Amino acid sequence: MSQVEPVPETTRPYRTEVPLRWSDMDAYGHVNNVQYLRLLEDARVIGFREWFGEDRSLLDAGVVVSRHEIEYLAPLTYRPQPIEVDMWVTSVHGAGFNLGYAVRDPESLGETVYALAETGLVLYDFKTASPRRLTKDDRAVLATHAGDAVAFRWSRR
Repeated sequence: MSQVEPVPETTRPYRTEVPLRWSDMDAYGHVNNVQYLRLLEDARVIGFREWFGEDRSLLDAGVVVSRHEIEYLAPLTYRPQPIEVDMWVTSVHGAGFNLGYAVRDPESLGETVYALAETGLVLYDFKTASPRRLTKDDRAVLATHAGDAVAFRWSRR
């Protein structure tokens, strides 16, 4: 299991709980790697509603995933309690941004980290079938959730 040092509450990234589903398990009894992407998507949807508000959700205007990177650190088995997902902005560019994540066990006070991940997102106009620029307001919201690059094992060498 991956252990991390506790982070003071004031510097923690955005954190939300995401429930597990029985169907998330695979034949080996742990949460399937593909299901991790659904857990991250659930965290994004919850987070974006809080970050941008119900009336002006970034998701409603069109956002597509451009890439995922994930590093599994410990097996996650099904349990009725939700897991916690920390989420933060690792970079912003003209038409999109990257989000970092840490999938944690709230039962271990967040010390057990099951996975680290990063998702690239692009704002997309489905009517014109082309990317669209981030607005000044979107950038301001994203800046309030900015954090460090994801500390993948290969980047810690």
